[in-house]
Amino acid sequence: QVQLAESGGGLVQPGGSLRLSCVASLSIFSFESMGWYRQAPGKERELVAAMSSGGSTNYKDSVKGRFTISRSNAKDTVYLQMNSLKPEDTAVYYCNGWRNNNNYWGQGTQVTVSS
Repeated sequence: QVQLAESGGGLVQPGGSLRLSCVASLSIFSFESMGWYRQAPGKERELVAAMSSGGSTNYKDSVKGRFTISRSNAKDTVYLQMNSLKPEDTAVYYCNGWRNNNNYWGQGTQVTVSS
């Protein structure tokens, strides 16, 4: 069974940083792509950042230059480094993996940006 487990969320002041981690229950190379989505209250879930198995990345325009997606092959972990956080980044962040025509989700981790 494929499982994705996020960690690293929390409360941070505007301008602060957080790093989210997503540990997969199998090799991350078995996923065609992995990424991070977020969902704020009353809003639809949206893509924040994604990385293909080949290493190419794409980002939501509003996070470009502030967020960075990366991975550790040895740890089967995908990261989201978030810098210069803004109140509008507040949301539940979900790890996502696409593998063999199946979409997998983690349980989500809350990120709150507030003074």
